Amino acid sequence: MRVLCADIGASAGQQVLIQGWVHRIRDLGKITFVIVRDRSGSCQVVFDGRPGGGEDGASLSHESVVSVRGTVVRNAKAVGGFELQESALELLARADADLPLAVNQDPSKYGLDAVLEHRMISLRNPQILSIFRLQAEIVRLFAQTLRSEGFTEIKTSKLIGTGTEGGTGLFEVQYFDRKVYLAQSPQLYKQAMVSAGLERVFEIGMAYRAEKHDTPRHINEYVSLDIEMAFIESEHDLMDLEQRLLTTIFDGLRASCAQILETWGRPLPSAEEVAAIPRIDHDQAKELLRERGSSGRVFEINPEGERQLCLWAEEQHGVPAVFVYGDPRRKRPFYTYPAADNKTMSFDLLFRGLEITTGGRRINHHAMLVESIEQFGLDAAAMFDYLQVFRFGCPPHGGFAIGLERLTQQILGLANVKEASLFPRDRRRVTP
Repeated sequence: MRVLCADIGASAGQQVLIQGWVHRIRDLGKITFVIVRDRSGSCQVVFDGRPGGGEDGASLSHESVVSVRGTVVRNAKAVGGFELQESALELLARADADLPLAVNQDPSKYGLDAVLEHRMISLRNPQILSIFRLQAEIVRLFAQTLRSEGFTEIKTSKLIGTGTEGGTGLFEVQYFDRKVYLAQSPQLYKQAMVSAGLERVFEIGMAYRAEKHDTPRHINEYVSLDIEMAFIESEHDLMDLEQRLLTTIFDGLRASCAQILETWGRPLPSAEEVAAIPRIDHDQAKELLRERGSSGRVFEINPEGERQLCLWAEEQHGVPAVFVYGDPRRKRPFYTYPAADNKTMSFDLLFRGLEITTGGRRINHHAMLVESIEQFGLDAAAMFDYLQVFRFGCPPHGGFAIGLERLTQQILGLANVKEASLFPRDRRRVTP
C-alpha cells in the first residue's frame, strides 16, 4: 500500500511503496540520492548505482514520475530523519530533460513573466504551490466560519443582461443573438436571496472587471468572497462580522499552514490584534494623511495613502490594518445607504497597505432606491428585476466582498497579486 513521503517515519524498518515526482538527483557514481516529492512533501531514496538502468542515469530525469518500493531506514541527515533504501523502481512517466525552468530552485531567481509564461510547470515548485495550499485553507475557513453563523452558500450566474453597478468596466459576451456581460459581482442576487428569506448568504465565485489596469494589485478575473446579511443597523455590524471572520481565518491558518507561513516569513495578527483594528471615518483618514505629509486628494484611493494609513494603525494600535468608513456618496455605488453630510454607510478594510474589502449597508426602500438610480444617471427601467426585490418588502441589510487573491497576497507578502492567481488574466494574458 502506498505511503506518503511525509509519513515514512511511521514505517521504520518496514518495506513501503512511495509514488511521486523526482525533485532532485545527486549522482555519486556508486550511489545515487534521489529526492521524491508528493502531495505531502518529500523524502530521500537511496539507490545503488544509477537508478533506472541507464548508463548515464538519463532514464531518470527531474520531474519524472516514479513508483519506488524499499525499506525505511533512520538517517538523521535525510529529509524528515528517514530515508528509503530502494529495492525496486518503476518509471511511470519520464520527463523531458529540457524543463523551461527548474522546479527545485528558489522561484525568486526567475522573473514573474517567466513564472507565468510557464505556469503549468512553475506550479510544481513547492514554494509556489504552497501559495495555493494556503489559499485553499482561506476558502475552507471562510465558508466554515460563515456556516457556523447561520449563513447559506449560494451560487449565482456570471452572465448578466445589464450592469447593476452602472454598466462600466463590463466584459461583453456574445450570447446567441445578443450581447450580455460577465458579472462584476453577485450583488443583485445576494440581495434577492437575503430578501427571499435566507437572511444571511455568501458566495465564493469569479468576478470580472474590464478595467485597463496594469499594476501589482489588479487582475481582471478574480475570486470574490461575498457576504450579505439582513437586519443590520449600520456598516459597523459588518465590520464586527469581518473581525470575527478574520480572527477565525488567521487562527486556522496558524494551525494548518504553520510551515507555509514560516517559509514565507509572514506571521499573522493575533485575535487581540484583529480586535484592535481601528475604525476611522473618511474625513479622519484624509486628515491623518495630510498630517503624514500626503496630499489632500491622496485617499481617492491612492496606494501610498493606503500604506500610510496601515503604518499609522500599526504605530498607534499595534496592527497593520484599519477600517475606513463613511465614504462620500459620489464614491460609492447607487445602492449604498446614504448617511448624514452626503456620506454613506460604507467601509473599506486596508490590510498591510492594501484594500482587501469593500462593503456597506444597502438601500432597502424602493422609492429611495429609484431616486438614487436617477441621481446616478442610470436607467431604472433597465433594472426592473432588481427593483422587484424592493417593491415587495426587503429588510435592512448589507454586505461586503473580500478579494481572495489580494488577501492571499497580503498574508504572504507577495509582490504582485498575479502570483496569488493560479492562471491570472490581465490585459495581455489569456493563456495558459
